[in-house]
Amino acid sequence: MTVGTPTATAPSPPGRIGSSIPAKELLAFLDALGSWRDRRRAELDELDQAALNSADADALSGDIVLSMAVWKAVSDRYELILVTWDSGRVGTTETERISTLIWGGLDTGGAAGSLAVSLPEACTLSDALASTLRAKLALEPGDADLAARLRQLRAGIERINDLVAIEPAATRNAAIATHHDLDRRTTDLTERAKRGADIGGLIGPLEIDAAHAERDLIVGAATRRERAADVARARAVRTELEAQGQAVRTLADRCVATVTPAPRLAVPDVTALGPVPNTPAELEKYLTRLDAVRRALGQAQTAYGSALERKDELAGRLDAYQVKAGSVPRSSGTTDDLAELYRRGREVLDAEPVDLVRLGALVAAYQTYLGVTT
Repeated sequence: MTVGTPTATAPSPPGRIGSSIPAKELLAFLDALGSWRDRRRAELDELDQAALNSADADALSGDIVLSMAVWKAVSDRYELILVTWDSGRVGTTETERISTLIWGGLDTGGAAGSLAVSLPEACTLSDALASTLRAKLALEPGDADLAARLRQLRAGIERINDLVAIEPAATRNAAIATHHDLDRRTTDLTERAKRGADIGGLIGPLEIDAAHAERDLIVGAATRRERAADVARARAVRTELEAQGQAVRTLADRCVATVTPAPRLAVPDVTALGPVPNTPAELEKYLTRLDAVRRALGQAQTAYGSALERKDELAGRLDAYQVKAGSVPRSSGTTDDLAELYRRGREVLDAEPVDLVRLGALVAAYQTYLGVTT
């Protein structure tokens, strides 16, 4: 089956955790990440639809759910980075906070066992999952794109090689053997393609195997980090939540200043937990509290973000109804009534904070009046 949506590939992240990333590099990365996020969502919607129509729908549902959860985790973190970025009005403190948001752990909401994967790892995991699903569903862009698929395979093999290097001694030999086998098969397919051979039936299984290997190595590395619940990890999580909390508080302040009624959820301050303990029993309790803070921050972000989205939704509907109203001739009285409703709606939108209840009522009234006078 041939499809129109191209496979998205995540951009390379800048800097490292805690570093101050140059604003120019951050802007380029955020633009690329935003484009990747939108393309990946369109791709996942396409894959979800294809899976529903597949004879193996039940077997594919797990990968679809996992892919969606990983995408959601990346999307939520991207939104927090945008809040901190504040259209480029950033200094050293903000860019260091953004690097923490990029390289710190994500809350995958149950995906991959809620492992502490970073934003780049989550993006790579999403790429691998999408590649696996495409291969399983035989959703390919056509033979003309075989060269591009081989290049993507080669890039994946190189990423696997990097992951093999950090495998522990107990599993490294098996990982090396897997990498060598994938590398050999990729080289073989590349040579066959150069000789004009038809490799269409061979590249799909190889893509599945490579994606599975990369996914397993990513999850394995994250699992080891998750099990290494030590003081350094607790401090890293705390630092991440400080940055996340600051971004959510900024979002909450913006929401309260912009709309009413606004949510009144408390945004937890992770520093209230006190210093990180260094005894195993206390550290375990501390990590549990950190996880509670992470969940509360996610709930607060969702609530405040939804209120701002509601304002934008109502504004868009009001403008759309005005365009619809002007598309057909109407009596002068009707036109005046609609113009007055629109004026009142814009008046509410121009005020701060925007009264969402009143705005919603005006938009509903405009819609109803428009319907009965069409």
